[in-house]
Amino acid sequence: MSISNTTENAILNLIFSATAWANYADNAASSPETNIHVGLHTGDPGDAGTMSTSEAAYTSYARVNVARSTGWTTSSSGSVSPAATVAFPAGTGGSGTVSYFSTGKTGGGAAAILYSGTVTPNIVTGDGVTPQLSTSTTITLD
Repeated sequence: MSISNTTENAILNLIFSATAWANYADNAASSPETNIHVGLHTGDPGDAGTMSTSEAAYTSYARVNVARSTGWTTSSSGSVSPAATVAFPAGTGGSGTVSYFSTGKTGGGAAAILYSGTVTPNIVTGDGVTPQLSTSTTITLD
């Protein structure tokens, strides 16, 4: 069973752009989330995982905040992408292969995942490597 593109877009705009869904849902009036955390993973965090499940661990790695107000672009087909390249801190050591990304609430630790997906091509991390997700990275609600 699927939902309409209009409903998909309303849900994605509410979550990623803080845009009210008329007569259904409003962004929090007090203390709304202003950013979406984006994280990298070396394995699929899965439906039961959190943002810390299989999270990248190269030296200097940190999750990146992307603004809900301007950081995401919703298409007319029920998908959302970063409005600009999401650049993570450059590695200063360590290694690993990033094959997944996730989005979630800010605050660190084992935060709940909003959406996750694959990174194609995979990113081999390490000293001097700056992992990036491009604007073609897509989250699809269907």
